[in-house]
This record gives sequence, structure tokens and C-alpha cells, in this order.
Amino acid sequence: MIKLHDKYFKPFLSKAEIETAVKKVAHAVAADYKEEVPIFVGVLNGSFMFVSDVLKHYEHPCEVSFVKLSSYSGLTSTGIVETLLDVPENIEGRVVIILEDIIDTGRTLQKLVHLFANVNVKEFKIATLFYKPSVYNGEYTIDYVGMEIPDKFIVGYGLDYNELGRNLKEVYQLNQKHMINLVLFGKPGAGKGTQAEFLRDTYNLKHISTGDVFRYNIKNDTTLGQLAKSYMDKGDLVPDEVTIKMLQEEVEKNPDASGFIFDGFPRTTAQAEALDDFLDTKDMKINATIALDANDEVLIQRLLERGKVSGRPDDQDEDKIRNRFEEYNQKTAPLKQYYQAKGKFHSVDGIGAITDITERLKVVIDKL
Repeated sequence: MIKLHDKYFKPFLSKAEIETAVKKVAHAVAADYKEEVPIFVGVLNGSFMFVSDVLKHYEHPCEVSFVKLSSYSGLTSTGIVETLLDVPENIEGRVVIILEDIIDTGRTLQKLVHLFANVNVKEFKIATLFYKPSVYNGEYTIDYVGMEIPDKFIVGYGLDYNELGRNLKEVYQLNQKHMINLVLFGKPGAGKGTQAEFLRDTYNLKHISTGDVFRYNIKNDTTLGQLAKSYMDKGDLVPDEVTIKMLQEEVEKNPDASGFIFDGFPRTTAQAEALDDFLDTKDMKINATIALDANDEVLIQRLLERGKVSGRPDDQDEDKIRNRFEEYNQKTAPLKQYYQAKGKFHSVDGIGAITDITERLKVVIDKL
């Protein structure tokens, strides 16, 4: 995906697909008017690439001129079409082929027809590279269409979002934000952190590790960090509302994320309920909880090997590892029931090559 201003756009049409559509228009016009010398009139700013490429593929005499209209602001049409560059002179008695980059509602097209209504041209035809039939009002005949497309906001190949994106060689469509919010479970050694990185990069998700968030707030002596530390110094558990507030700040720091991976929270049913309540305030929800399932004996050997490299004492003692597993089982059992009741719990085999595990996770996520 690419980012323009505050929006993300995903690939939609390749250079080859665009060229095919341009050739289609150029050859269709040539079939009708190769015995004439038509005037191609491009509609600025969006059609400049289209006009250029039509001329490259049009192998007969022709002329070119431009008009400039505007009806878009940001992602939406204003409904008011302004004329910024008027009809070219000396077109009476000539064949005029309008070259539009895109026709959607037809408001700009209506203005174009009115502009040429008082000029005594021999013939007046309309050609467009992209056409959105689902939203077009149908008032005027569109004579040449390069390609029909769905009603999606697109950029590239002359089309822009607030003036960015016109120079892109391919066409991208707005990535309508479909939030994917995940809770990732896994016993120590199950590879939760590694998989979270892959999911983060693949789906443009923000990985929120509760441990990392706590360390950041305490290290930077934030108000929440000071509050959390005051409980920890007394040997008390940090209240759920403090943790939720930290998570809220992390979510609000990342407005462009397509979703979040919550790692290390929730740990109890009460925390799961608190997380749901918080996400409700953001018009968000947990889409799925995914547990990386793995055989204890395999994980024990994996952790013992890791301990030789990391030097972590809790990865070097088999009894301590088994205690951690038991603690995990006790804490996650109620959570499993909570999310199963909502139809949001998924278990994925966490043993095997990293890439294989990633593919298993993607199978679950792509169905959400």
C-alpha cells in the first residue's frame, strides 16, 4: 500500500491494464474518424496522462487542446463544477472528442456538454478512460469507454487525492478501513512475538505489547507510568483502568493503523470486558483471538535452547518453565471460554517453520 496525506491506497490497476484500456479508446476513435482530423480536448488536471497516451496510440492526423473543470475536494465531489479553462477557439465545424480521465456521477460531463452546446461543431463525442456505471446519472451517451470500474475512489495515472498521486504509473484505490483487531495468545516459546511482527507488516497492524507499553511509560516517567509504578512499588497489581488508559493512548497514537494486535492483555475475563468497553467507545471491536497452540515438551526444549543464548534464568530451569505453562493455562482458560462464547476464539498450530505458522494465521485472518 501507499500513503497519500492521511489515507492509504492499495493497488488496483497495473500499467499493462491501463495501457490496454487506452489503446481500446484510441483504436475505437481511429476506426470512426481516421478520415477526419479530430480535435482531442482533454479535461484537466486529471486527463493529462490519458491524453498523452491516446495521442501516442492514435496513428492519424489530429489536434489537441484542453479545458479545465473542477468538482472534487479531497475524496468527494462538491457538486459544484467550476470552469477554470474555457473551450478552445476555432473548433466550429470540427469533430471534437472529449477525453475524460474518469466519469462517475456525470456532473462534470454535464458542464462539458453545456460548454460546447453553443459551438457549432461537426460532431461531439465523449471518451473516458474510467467509467463508473453504478453512479452515472445516464443523461448523456458515453461514446468510448476504456474500462468500467466499481465506485471506488482511485488515484494515479493523472488522478489525485488533494493533488498527490497524479504521477503514479499504476492506479490505486482507497483502502476502505476494515479494522482487524486481534488478541494473540501463546505460551512462552510459542513464537508469539515473531508472528506478531509478520502480522503487523502484512496487515498494517500496530502491535501493542502490554509489557512494552508499561516499560515505555515507566522509563519516560509519564503520568500513567508514575501511577503504575506506585502500585508496583507496593507489590500491588496495577488496576485494569490504568492499563486500559495506557492502551487507549497507544491506539490514539496510531490513527492510520488498519487495526491492532493486543499482546499480553487481556489476561482475565474482567480485562477482556474492559477492553471491549474501551473499543466500543472507538467504534471498534476485537475481531478474533488467536492462540498459538504447541506441545509443552516441544516448547520446553525450545525455551531451554533459547536460554543458552539469552541467558534468561527463567528459560534455563525446566520446573520454572512448567510453572509458567501452568499459570498460562489457568489464566487463559476463562478467556478462551469468554471469546468462544462470542465466536471469536481460534487455535492455530504453533509448531513448524515460521513461514508455515504465518500462513496458518493468515488463513484465519483473511476470513475475518
